[in-house]
Amino acid sequence: MKVKGSLKSHRNRDKNCKVVKRGGKIYIINKVRPRCKARQGS
Repeated sequence: MKVKGSLKSHRNRDKNCKVVKRGGKIYIINKVRPRCKARQGS
């Protein structure tokens, strides 16, 4: 999982990317391409 400062460009990498909020953190999840996973760092 990558930790990024901004996920705006990261969510457009694949059409299956979804933005979810869990425990106050923002994540990008992708079940088709798991290597697209990312978390927003503060």
